[in-house]
Amino acid sequence: MFDQQIEAQKYMEEFGCRIMSWGPLAEGRNNFFTNPVLEAIGKKYGKSVAQVALRWLIQRGVIIIPKSVHIERMEQNLDILDFTLSDEDMAEIARLDTGKSLFFDHHDPEVVKMFMGWR
Repeated sequence: MFDQQIEAQKYMEEFGCRIMSWGPLAEGRNNFFTNPVLEAIGKKYGKSVAQVALRWLIQRGVIIIPKSVHIERMEQNLDILDFTLSDEDMAEIARLDTGKSLFFDHHDPEVVKMFMGWR
């Protein structure tokens, strides 16, 4: 939601690749589960904030890997194929993009070294 990687997704699609969201629910950071935009859209469809977010990603062609240890949330995470977000809703969610990761800076050379196992 908050770091949508729009440009990266365009490049990846050019080569037949898909972007993957390994933290599609932002681990609840940035008041994710009480975001007023996502809550309002969820009410319209009778869905939770998480379901709206996951559906938005699926409609964008993003691979999602939501995780939970709670069975009811796992079931909710799977229950996202019975509705489609409108173009207006998709655009409203897209406006939540801050262009910055809530976890770490992927462009920081030290972070890249850490992930590559170079330190």
